[in-house]
Amino acid sequence: MQNIQPFQNQHPQIAESVYIHSAASVIGEVEIGKNSSIWPGTVIRGDVNFIRIGQGTNIQDLSMLHVSHKSSWQPEGSPLIIGNNVTIGHQVLLHGCTIEDECLIGMGSIVMDNVVVQKHVMLAAGSLVPEGKVLESGYLYLGRPAKRIRPLTEDEIVHFMYSANHYIKLKNHYLT
Repeated sequence: MQNIQPFQNQHPQIAESVYIHSAASVIGEVEIGKNSSIWPGTVIRGDVNFIRIGQGTNIQDLSMLHVSHKSSWQPEGSPLIIGNNVTIGHQVLLHGCTIEDECLIGMGSIVMDNVVVQKHVMLAAGSLVPEGKVLESGYLYLGRPAKRIRPLTEDEIVHFMYSANHYIKLKNHYLT
């Protein structure tokens, strides 16, 4: 496929059950786990470091995923690691960060290098997480820069899996 491209002998590794829209681009050292989905206009560019996307994760329309290169001051650079059952909303920019399992990253958010978003975090739409921050599990974060607002409710935590499962069903419709 033209929208899935190697870069310097690094070929994307994509599980068979993944849906990638023809208007999305996946380039280089990218691994995408089973039942994940990549929606129109999304760019996933693993050219100067690696990107790992877990199982059951959805990357929604017009999102941009990139990394930082390895250097003398940062020998590992900043790869991008996204866990399982994560919902990445429309027009999200993720750069060299780690998003753990069962999170929701709201539309239009920006998450910078070396950020760690722990499991069960909701990042509200339009938020900005500056470089190196850690968002602790179990909270809603909001703002530019993002600040911890309140603990998540049990219903909100359950919704993470609802959202992931909804997108698995939706991508299956597209695949058929």
